[in-house]
Order: sequence, then structure tokens, then C-alpha cells
Amino acid sequence: MSTWKIDHIGKRPKLNNPILVEGLPGIGNVGKVAVDFLIDELNAEKMYEITSHAFPHSVFVNEDNLVELPMIEVFYKKFPGKRQDLILLGGDVQPTDEVSSYEFSEKVLDITKDFKGREVITLGGIGLAEVPKKPKVYCTGNTKKIIQKYKNGMVNDKLYGVVGPIVGVSGLLVGLAKRRNIDAISFLAETYGHPMYLGIKGAIEILKVLDKKLKLNINMGRLHKEIKEIESDLLYKTEQMSEISKQTALKKLKGKLGEGVDYIG
Repeated sequence: MSTWKIDHIGKRPKLNNPILVEGLPGIGNVGKVAVDFLIDELNAEKMYEITSHAFPHSVFVNEDNLVELPMIEVFYKKFPGKRQDLILLGGDVQPTDEVSSYEFSEKVLDITKDFKGREVITLGGIGLAEVPKKPKVYCTGNTKKIIQKYKNGMVNDKLYGVVGPIVGVSGLLVGLAKRRNIDAISFLAETYGHPMYLGIKGAIEILKVLDKKLKLNINMGRLHKEIKEIESDLLYKTEQMSEISKQTALKKLKGKLGEGVDYIG
């Protein structure tokens, strides 16, 4: 039986040199908050639903008192003219172990290559001991070229020595993409490292970077309002499910690398 169940939704789109943007649960759920907002703000259309036995062994109870399996979804946004389109990856969970994380990341890159995408952006958080007043955004990538493309006054590219390993899909996509000659960059925003904390401020700082570089024309006034509206749903789902994934992965990593491990993603 296949580990991954990928259901196609609707008609296959024709995309122009799309950029993959990933944001899954992690520290502060920074990436998830950012991508969930982009999906809503851009009226992106769903093209895949992904479920798996490699996801946490739990289900959600929805507002209709029915259960839902944890799921990762892939959306797309087409833009007019010759502008690059977007593939947006978001969801409730991450794979719970190392092998599944690698397999899942390879599946995502398969989808990216299938649509002739040549660029990947991943989003995540850097956990701090206290709440940052104005979160800094750092970046790292798999080529100097892509770092130069996205580096500006809003982004610090001096990440070496600031964090430990980048755990999870946010890191693996960047590393594995290099093997496929896909340029990839990761934006990581500072946030409070407590598992109950939502890194909304960090997500907003990352969205500002994406808005400027990808010319998304995000309504910043609506941004603050919309993020507050999705906060309760995020707290219900991601606090429970991502914590299961995160603690499983972190426990295994600490067993291999020792206790001094930062979780970023």
C-alpha cells in the first residue's frame, strides 16, 4: 500500500514557470499562518489533497461534529501575462519521521518539476526565549544566486551561527531541490518558541517580504484582520497536531545530535 494518497481536485491547470511556496506547521506556525493567508488573499484554487499513514495518528472533529483526517493541500494561483504563477503548499501537519519527511519532500518536488517549476520558497520560524518586539527575517538557500535575488533591507542573509539544523519539510525541500537543479530559499522569522504561541508577527514580516518580491499587492489592512480571524482555527488544529509531529521529530533528532538542538520550520 502506498504511503501517500494524492487526490487530484478539478482540472489540471497550465502554469507558467511556477514558484512553489511552502508553509506547514512548525515553530510558532509562522509558515502555516503566512501560506494560509496567501491562499485566501489570492483566491488560490485547490489542485491536490494529500493524506498519509505517515501523518500523526489523530483526527480532527469539525464544526459539524464529524471527523477529518489530517491533510496537506496544494493550491495554485495563475497570474495574467508572462508573470510566474504560484503553487502554494499548506496543511494541518508534517510527516512524523525522518524517512517520511524525505519521501514527502521528494513528492512535492515531483509536483513542482511536473509543472516545470524551477524555484522553491519555504517559510518557517526561529524559536526565541521571549516574544520579539519586531521579528527579524533571515534567509538561507541552496545557491548564492537565489539569495541575491531575494536579499533586501528587510531580510538578513547572515543565518550561520544563529540557528541549529532546519528540521522538517521547510529545510529538506531546500536541500533536496539542489539535486534537481531547482533554486530554493527559506525565509525564517523570529518568534517566541513556546508551543502554545502563534507567531503572527513573524508571519506578517515574511508576508511583507513576499509581497514586495513577488508583487502580490497584498492588502496589509486586510492582512491584520484576516489573520486574527483564522487564529482560533489555527490554535485548535495546529497546537494539537503539529505538536505531535514536532515532538516526535525533535525527540529523534536530540537522540542523534544531543540536547542542544533548535527546531526551525
